[in-house]
Amino acid sequence: MLIHLKLTGRLLYVEPREPLDAHTHIVFHLDDGHQLRLWDLRRFGYIKLVPSGRLEEMPELAEFGPEALEMTLGEFKNLLVTKKRGKVKPLLMEQKFISGLGNIYSDEVLHYAGVQPTRDVSTLMEQEKELIYEGIQTILPAALKHRGSSVDLYVDIYGRQGQYVPHLQVYGREGESCYRCGASIKRIRLGGRSAHFCPNCQR
Repeated sequence: MLIHLKLTGRLLYVEPREPLDAHTHIVFHLDDGHQLRLWDLRRFGYIKLVPSGRLEEMPELAEFGPEALEMTLGEFKNLLVTKKRGKVKPLLMEQKFISGLGNIYSDEVLHYAGVQPTRDVSTLMEQEKELIYEGIQTILPAALKHRGSSVDLYVDIYGRQGQYVPHLQVYGREGESCYRCGASIKRIRLGGRSAHFCPNCQR
């Protein structure tokens, strides 16, 4: 079974006595007496039944790049060599390049590394590549420890909001002071998404 939650989907592990919400579309009855409910406000998510042993053949999985937390520094640098052009932030968000970094954490990783999101990949110095990699390996585990960032509709399987938002350095902080240097956080549109950064700390 392949489940894609898309933008607003949730999988919720609940007691059967919990009332059904209007946006609950599928209910799985589990052996332990609980229910697993697929909730989706915008109905973009989907479930596919896949023949046994063929899950890896599904295009949704076959097109993913390496997992962000499973790469070595050498592998990350080799990936960057294959991308000689393009802005660094959209590249980090490209799931075919690296899987696991989205809009929030690409902003946070680039702030950690001191790299502006508009920088072209070809201009990155070796030390900057290493800092971006270090940022990935530092920020993602910290966010996982706090169960993610609930800046919109995201909750975990128990319906609890993630607790990483207070730790965000730039994302969602447009006009506020950078914790590192005091400069005002900027927000721009880049590749169809927002990008938050400190114009002083990030070069």
